[in-house]
Amino acid sequence: MKASLAEQKQLLSLQAVDTTVAQLNHRTKNLPQNAEIAQLRTQLDALRGRLATETGTLDDTRAELSRLESDVQLVEARVARNTERLQQTASAKDVQAFEQELESLKRRRDNLEEMELVVMERAETDEAVVNATRADEAELTARIQTLEAEREAALDRLSGELGTATGERNAVAEKVTPELLALYEKLRARGGFGAALFRAGTCGACNITFTGNDLQSLRAQEIDAVVQCPECNAIVVRTEESGLW
Repeated sequence: MKASLAEQKQLLSLQAVDTTVAQLNHRTKNLPQNAEIAQLRTQLDALRGRLATETGTLDDTRAELSRLESDVQLVEARVARNTERLQQTASAKDVQAFEQELESLKRRRDNLEEMELVVMERAETDEAVVNATRADEAELTARIQTLEAEREAALDRLSGELGTATGERNAVAEKVTPELLALYEKLRARGGFGAALFRAGTCGACNITFTGNDLQSLRAQEIDAVVQCPECNAIVVRTEESGLW
């Protein structure tokens, strides 16, 4: 294949733009926020699982406290009722029975109230644990939201840069003949480089230095010959910097 030196030089510009596009695409897929967000989401999931357990424990404690409070109210109601009956009866036998039951009820009430205090303290402790975990959840959620906003801003910037680079690429590609462009695209699809500058005896794509017959063969090629690197197959563009003439 033949192509003027000027056209071959366009391949270097095209390769430079394509390298930029590849870098931008790589950065888009590998934003640093992605890894941190994934890590924080894993922590958040674990935290929410712990919070569900802690909330369940708190609910159980509150239910137990509610039962104790209800039992205390029932005992107090019985104490009030028996006290009223005691005041109204004239029977010595009934008085003794009511007094014995009142004494038993008051002991029961005292025990329930002691249990109630213990459970209330436990409920306060459980609630403090839940509140601390919820605060951690809120902090993690806020951090994730901040990172997501940073990621979106970075994606917007990269999208703008990618759009500019794509426009530049299209402009350069229009200056290359379809045949040469097709060869370039084919080679680039295989190895990432479609063309590279040949400088100081070295291919700019694979950094292999030409020696012996390869170098002599390259020198023998006409300036408009499209030559490929024997190692990586990229088109080696020979310019004044190549030191061949």
